[in-house]
Amino acid sequence: MKTFFGHTARFLAVVMSLAILSLFVASRSWAQEKGAASAKQLVGHWSLVSNVNENDGKKTDALGPNPKGLFIYDSSGRYAIQMFRADLPKVASNNRVTATAEENKAIVQGSLAHYGTYTVNEKEGTFTIKPEAGTYANLVGAGQLRTFLITGDELKMTAPYPSAGAGTNYLTLKRLK
Repeated sequence: MKTFFGHTARFLAVVMSLAILSLFVASRSWAQEKGAASAKQLVGHWSLVSNVNENDGKKTDALGPNPKGLFIYDSSGRYAIQMFRADLPKVASNNRVTATAEENKAIVQGSLAHYGTYTVNEKEGTFTIKPEAGTYANLVGAGQLRTFLITGDELKMTAPYPSAGAGTNYLTLKRLK
């Protein structure tokens, strides 16, 4: 009888080990399907697909339909972002310094650019940008937290305090090859 229970105990230990291993493999596989948020994956050039602001349950395209934009994150922790409405007006005088008040207003409200440094917290799936200069000076010097998730060539990020007012900003970008 002692031999029978000894073999049974070893058998159960092997079965339990295999069960735990299969759960670990399944959870890793699920996490990879869900996406990831690593510093290495963030590095690259990204094209803006959508920029949606949600405030009190209402969603609006922050830069109108089909926004244009380029996001660059390099491996040394530096970034540059430029975002624009697709329908920015041309300046009638053909001189940006002599644009009318109406033209300037449309251009300022329809664009945003800044650059600086960023740091990634892979465990939390977040990164923080710290703008050094930009078209909206209020951002300069202030750290801004972003959550992000990368699945294949798609980057989704959330900015909890958008520069265009209250609510939460949701951006979708596509990796440029």
